[in-house]
Amino acid sequence: MSGKAKDILQMDLYGLLGIESSATTKEIKKAYRQKALTCHPDKNPDNPKAAELFHQLSQALEVLADAAARAAYDKVCAAKKQAEERNRKLDDKRKKIKLDLEARERRAEAQSQEEVQVTRTLEEEIARLREEGSRQLEEEQRLIREQIQREREEHRQTGDYSQRNSGVKTGATPKLKLKWKCKKEDEMNGGYSHDILFKLLQKYGDVLNLIVSSKKKGSAVVEFASVRAAELALSNESGLSGNPIKISWLEGKPEPVASASPSGQFLSSQVLV
Repeated sequence: MSGKAKDILQMDLYGLLGIESSATTKEIKKAYRQKALTCHPDKNPDNPKAAELFHQLSQALEVLADAAARAAYDKVCAAKKQAEERNRKLDDKRKKIKLDLEARERRAEAQSQEEVQVTRTLEEEIARLREEGSRQLEEEQRLIREQIQREREEHRQTGDYSQRNSGVKTGATPKLKLKWKCKKEDEMNGGYSHDILFKLLQKYGDVLNLIVSSKKKGSAVVEFASVRAAELALSNESGLSGNPIKISWLEGKPEPVASASPSGQFLSSQVLV
């Protein structure tokens, strides 16, 4: 491409003459004459830019007044315009992609911060529940011990506390059967481990033995040192709130002790001889 053609392509010839691209040859020449008269070097001897403008107007007239040259110029201008439009759309697309990416990154960062905060809050709540649960367990155990101590004091004169305080007799250590809901594939055994069960049961009295079944999930057997401890567990323990425990006698269930009526007669539940 020659230097002259390159210079022409860098100019807006229609804009230079102040006409539309659809102007006729007559309109082009008229516009040239009007513009040329205002910037002719003879009329502007002290303005160096007037000569440059006059030369550009002459180039515009030379191209646009010739049908073939004008068609070639229009074709090049149309191609440049299309290229600019494509670039503009591409830039808009790139800009949108960039904005979308930045928005996703901001959302991801906000979500990550939220998850960190939620996790921290959950950990704090779990720690609080453990602390409160430990205090509640200690308080419950203290109340149970005080109740047992009071009953021991009340029945100190009546003989063996563990069997006489409830008016019953038994020949074996008391054993209770524990049951709760648990799916076969539940590795957490419904939330009950040996340690958890032991903590739940030991507040009622001495636990001699605790067996959590490995074959039949959701079941266990506990052996207490005293009937009273077993009775307290049977009457009061319900287990975890989300998965309650059902407790029943397995062995050593006490039987009523025969007692005489004030008149010396046996109670109606006894066989007369």
